[in-house]
Amino acid sequence: MKLVQLLAVGNVGRPVLERLRTGMASAFGVDCEIVSAVLDPRPSYHPERQQHHSSELLQRMQELPRSRNVHTLGITDVDLYIPILKYVFGEAQLGGSCALVSFCRLRQEFYGLESDDVLLGERVLKESMHELGHTLNLRHCQDYRCAMASAHAVEYIDLREAVFCQSCAKRAGLDRVLGGWLNRW
Repeated sequence: MKLVQLLAVGNVGRPVLERLRTGMASAFGVDCEIVSAVLDPRPSYHPERQQHHSSELLQRMQELPRSRNVHTLGITDVDLYIPILKYVFGEAQLGGSCALVSFCRLRQEFYGLESDDVLLGERVLKESMHELGHTLNLRHCQDYRCAMASAHAVEYIDLREAVFCQSCAKRAGLDRVLGGWLNRW
């Protein structure tokens, strides 16, 4: 992966994308850019669930032109699902080039709590690292601190760190890039 492109899917504010761009560039040691295009999420909306089907959005993202070794990370504020689950925070193509993250359920306000932009930024970064990790052929990790740990509730995302464990970083070929970060493990 030489470049991560951030793609707004629907109404996503520029500050969210800018914070994520900075975090992703540090986390992966690659260039990260915000693309000017915006993907409309409405065709993936299913009124019976009042949610957007994430796999349909990923399919549309795949159809967008991109260069080799470029990974596209879609960021959205809409609520996502796949048919076998009530909701998902994101979805990615295992070994593919596209990933998608929703910050709808990462917001404190979703749970009736007071807004916390710092916590939201941390959650979006952790979930983005997780989904992009899947594009690097990483599966879920048993280490709850690793960015690749499974999360079925937002509290599990809070337990993660915004870094891959040594084992996951090595499998993804990121151990050379992350260097000093891995010493904490």
